[in-house]
Amino acid sequence: MEKTEQLYEGKAKKVWATDDPEIVIVDYKDDATAFNGEKKGTIVGKGAINNRMTNHVFKLLEKEGVPTHLIEELSDRETAVKKVDIVPLEVIIRNVAAGSFSKRLGVPEGTPFKEPTIEFSYKNDALGDPLINDDHAVSLGICSYDDLKKIYELTDRINNELKKMFDSVDVILVDYKIEFGFDCDGNIVLSDEISPDSARLWDKKSLAKLDKDRFRRDLGKVVEAYEEILKRLEKIA
Repeated sequence: MEKTEQLYEGKAKKVWATDDPEIVIVDYKDDATAFNGEKKGTIVGKGAINNRMTNHVFKLLEKEGVPTHLIEELSDRETAVKKVDIVPLEVIIRNVAAGSFSKRLGVPEGTPFKEPTIEFSYKNDALGDPLINDDHAVSLGICSYDDLKKIYELTDRINNELKKMFDSVDVILVDYKIEFGFDCDGNIVLSDEISPDSARLWDKKSLAKLDKDRFRRDLGKVVEAYEEILKRLEKIA
């Protein structure tokens, strides 16, 4: 399998075509952005950490029956994945109030929810990735109600498994975003990444932030926090 042309470059990753039309290579970058690209920087080593962590978490989820796009980790930064048609929705799962949710609704940061809160963000940089509801998603032709039902089912399963996973290494899974795509057979599979870039992760005892909030809020020791999360998760076989 060989890389051919670059298909896409986003804020955190490049995607390359290969000589197999059903496989692409994801190349993780060290670039960091926040606030819809208003804040930019570089976190040296972030790409390799996010690649390894995403692949490890996806493998653990697959053991629990969650379908993903993962095929094979190729190097520190590159992974071969199934080529999917990405559903242009960021699925945001909140177990604890934080970030924009706290600001929008006046809920103190750190307030746990009785049940997870799920939000959809329409992936559109020009519009600032606005929040939308189920009816919007269907009316815009993003997906069908049946697709949404499957996404909700998978999201619930993923959240239950991730909460157990992080709890076992003394980390609170505060909130995170995930994405889904349609594979070549039309199945909806978990895609993109799960990393400190896409999740809020707090140490259970100290409540120290071990995620991209350290970059967003200029808290320092960003890569050290990412490394700590990876080190803890890799203890899970």
